[in-house]
Amino acid sequence: MKLSRLTATMGAFVVGAVLALTGAGSAQATENSAGPAYVALGDSYSSGVGAGSYDGASGNCKRSTKAYPALWAASHAPSSFNFTACSGAKTGDVLNNQLGPLNSGTGLVSISIGGNDAGFADIMTTCVLQSESTCINAVNSAKNFVQNTLPGKLDQVYNAISAKAPSAHVVVLGYPRFYKLNGSCIVGLSEAERAAINGGADVLNSVTAKRAADHGFSFGDVTATFTGHEICSGSAWLNSVTIPIDESYHPTAAGQSGGYLPVFSSAA
Repeated sequence: MKLSRLTATMGAFVVGAVLALTGAGSAQATENSAGPAYVALGDSYSSGVGAGSYDGASGNCKRSTKAYPALWAASHAPSSFNFTACSGAKTGDVLNNQLGPLNSGTGLVSISIGGNDAGFADIMTTCVLQSESTCINAVNSAKNFVQNTLPGKLDQVYNAISAKAPSAHVVVLGYPRFYKLNGSCIVGLSEAERAAINGGADVLNSVTAKRAADHGFSFGDVTATFTGHEICSGSAWLNSVTIPIDESYHPTAAGQSGGYLPVFSSAA
């Protein structure tokens, strides 16, 4: 290695160390950063519902400093970071309310979306409060929606992202299976209900991964990182029924940092 290259390499190392130690550019990075302009879109799994430490300014969107987008931005110093993911968001909400920060200079986009379109919250309410057959029927109805209607809705979102940020690397994040089957839970849903819900998550992930690939996007499958940390595992990274109720069945802070962040970091 020539001396000039060695000097440049050492200089870059020192600058990186100083930024890491001082926390410079943790969420809104300096203009001198080499990191990409990053925009985080999506629903509650991206905003960080269930992880706590919410930004009061985000209101009902409940954006958490412990969500994987904020954690990634804090450690990678993007040139800019816009966090528009929002609790309860459907595909239409992304199209209407979240795409403003995207532009030709955007280098990285993350998104999780589709669960609310499929009626995630209503399904879980049905399964907790009603019969096993009613629960399984609700899951099957959602799977039919995911297979036949959701692809078109995802296409609209993905096309809009590409149109507004044509140079961006887009990472689509999936959803974890909720339950460890034959696990430690002795009350609550039946094993048949838990298996049906897990199967619904698998279908949602499969459809989303296919649509992402067809648009040239990366898909981040979190199934493996959450394996062993599902509800009923004894080491859950997902909330079960909890107060506040909207945090139920969402990743904890550990789920964001241990389940989502490594998958996103690898794909990004």
